[in-house]
Amino acid sequence: MNQEQPALTQNSQSETSPAPNREAAGRPSAAGRGSGGGLAAAISVLALVATGVLGWYVHDMRGSVAAVREEVAQRLTAGESAVTEYRALGRQQQETIAALQGKLGALEAQVAATEGQAAALETLYQQFSRTREDRVIAEAEYAVAMAAQQLQLAGNAEAALIALQGAEARVAAQDAGQLLPLRRALARDIEMLKAAPQVDVPGIALRLEGLLERVDGLPLAFAGELAAQPSADGGNAAAPAAAAPSPMDFIQGVAHEVWHEILALVRIERLDQPEPVLLAPAQSTYLRENLKIRLLTARLALLARDGRTFSADLAQAQSWVGRFFDKRDTKVQETLSELAGLAAMPVKVEQPAPVESIAALRLLQARAGEANRIAPALAVPPAAPPAAEPAKGSAAQPPAGATR
Repeated sequence: MNQEQPALTQNSQSETSPAPNREAAGRPSAAGRGSGGGLAAAISVLALVATGVLGWYVHDMRGSVAAVREEVAQRLTAGESAVTEYRALGRQQQETIAALQGKLGALEAQVAATEGQAAALETLYQQFSRTREDRVIAEAEYAVAMAAQQLQLAGNAEAALIALQGAEARVAAQDAGQLLPLRRALARDIEMLKAAPQVDVPGIALRLEGLLERVDGLPLAFAGELAAQPSADGGNAAAPAAAAPSPMDFIQGVAHEVWHEILALVRIERLDQPEPVLLAPAQSTYLRENLKIRLLTARLALLARDGRTFSADLAQAQSWVGRFFDKRDTKVQETLSELAGLAAMPVKVEQPAPVESIAALRLLQARAGEANRIAPALAVPPAAPPAAEPAKGSAAQPPAGATR
C-alpha cells in the first residue's frame, strides 16, 4: 500500500495540475480550494483500496483457518481410532503376558523339581565316566598288556612291536603334559625291542615249504642199490664182448644176466646192520607221508615258538632221510644239509619285556586314583537360585512392554 500511494498522488497531481495552469491567470484564490478537495479525494481512494486489501486478507485468513481446523479434526479422529486400537492391542498383550506368566511359573516349578535329579545324574556321571585322558591311559594299558602277552607266551616280537607303537601313537595324539613320562617309557621299550635279536619266521617257514615239495622226488636207498648193480655188471660183460664177440662169450653173457635176474628175485638183508632198508611200495608211501608230517609239525612248532618240538621234528626227519634215502644222490645230500642248518637255528629268543611302560602306567593310575579321592572333598555344590525371584522379574516386565 505504501508503494501504491506515490502512483496515486502522481495521477492526482497529473490530473489536477492543468487546472491551476488554466485558471492561474484569472482566479488564484480558487486554486487553493481545488487542491484541498483533490487531496481529500486521494485519501478517500487510498482508504478504500486499503480496506479492500484488508478485507481480502481477512477472507483468505478465514479460509486457511477453516482448512486447518478440518485437517486438525481429521487428525484428531485418526488419533482417537489409533488410540482405541492401541488400547485393544495392549489388553491382548496383557492377556498373553498373563498366560505366559502362568506357563513360566509351571516351567520354573518343573526346573526346580528336576534340579536335584540333574545334580544326582551329574554326580553319577563323574563317578562312572572317564575323561579322555583316562580313556587314552586305558587303551595304552591294554596295548602294553597285549605286547607283554605276545612276548612272554608266543614270543611274537612283531605283534608286540605293533601294539607298543599303536599305544605310543595314541598317547602322542593326546598331547598332554602329564602323559609325557608314559610316552617316553613307550619309546624306550620300542627301541629296546627293535634292538633285540629276531627270528626270521617267514624265511624258515619258506625253507620248510621247499623241503616238503622236495620229499616226493627223493630216491630211496634200496632203489639206488638195485639200479647201481646191474649197470656195473653190464659194463663188465660188455668189455669182453666188444673184445672178442665169440659164440661162447655170448652164451656166458646170457647165462650171467639170467643168473643175476634170478638173484634179484630174492634178497636177504639184516635190519640190525646199517644197510639200505628194503621197503614195499606201500611202506615207501607211508615213509614219505610221515616225513611230510614231521616237517609240518616242525613248521607249527616254529609258529608257536616251540624250540624243543621244532628241533625234535627236524632231527627225526634228518634221521629218516639219512636211513631210508640214497645218500649218494645230490637232492638227498642237499636235504640233509638243509635239515641240519634248520635244526641249528634258534626258534625262540628271549625278548625284553616292556617293564618301563608298565611302571609308568602304574604311576599314572596311582595319581589318577588320588585325584579322584581328593576331588569330591573339594567339590562344592552350586547354590540354586530362588524360584520366586524369576517370577517377580517376569511379572514386572509385562507392564513395561504394554506401555511400549
